[in-house]
Amino acid sequence: MKPFLIILFSIGIFTFTVNAEPPKGFDTLFNGKNLDGWKAKPNGWTVEKGVLTRKPKSGYIWTEKAYGDFVLDVEVKVSKRCNSGIFFRTDPKNAVQGGFEIQVMDTTGKKKLGTHDNGALYDALAPSANPAKPLGEWNRFIITCKGPHVTVNINGTVVVKANLDKWTTGNKNPDGSRNKFRTALKDLPRKGHIGFQDHGQDVWYRNIYLKNLN
Repeated sequence: MKPFLIILFSIGIFTFTVNAEPPKGFDTLFNGKNLDGWKAKPNGWTVEKGVLTRKPKSGYIWTEKAYGDFVLDVEVKVSKRCNSGIFFRTDPKNAVQGGFEIQVMDTTGKKKLGTHDNGALYDALAPSANPAKPLGEWNRFIITCKGPHVTVNINGTVVVKANLDKWTTGNKNPDGSRNKFRTALKDLPRKGHIGFQDHGQDVWYRNIYLKNLN
């Protein structure tokens, strides 16, 4: 078994409450009190009862530091018809074309899944399952990045296993379908910032931890 999958499965059985202690070997990215370590617009994202909370016209929020190989462990709650995303290895000045996104979306009860559904490697690889909890409950995402390998685990179920080296051509996925990325995914930087998307709907993030694999 790949080392990064061992890490993923070893932490996948625990559940958290707000402001829980980080898993062993992880650092806290969000302290539940303020936005220390993050960059956001003034009067945008805020902290409410230990939860990172989107406000209208918040824009994106980014980590101050950049990360390459890591395990990101975060809990997310979405509103009805919510559209958000977890960016990683991304240039904040060019979020859409300069990095990667795991889709965060209200896909309650949806069975036929595409590259824009919850847990997808956005516009590149659809999730294999929809283990999202009922609307209003917290969902735990564990995103593991090691070299070209990206794995997404939602609530204990692996929904994406991607090898970025298979994306060899801009605007094209390995299965021949089109995507919006002018640069082939294999050629995008393997280090960048982590961020959360404001797409106009309410979304909440908490218990944000990171294990650096570099």
